[in-house]
Amino acid sequence: MGRVVTKDIKSVAEKILEQHREKFSDDFEKNKQVLNQLYSFLSKKLRNKVAGYITFLIKKQKNA
Repeated sequence: MGRVVTKDIKSVAEKILEQHREKFSDDFEKNKQVLNQLYSFLSKKLRNKVAGYITFLIKKQKNA
């Protein structure tokens, strides 16, 4: 069972994904680097949660 993702993380990730769809992939490490280049996050934990949710969304769309 995975962790629960809050609405704040989901909404931020979805907005970022709408704006920069072509820059993200299903690779978590690459998504972390892209987020570092595009935005400055207050903490690594927050950046990792957003990158993880973006990765999840992209993998979900590929399988659908």
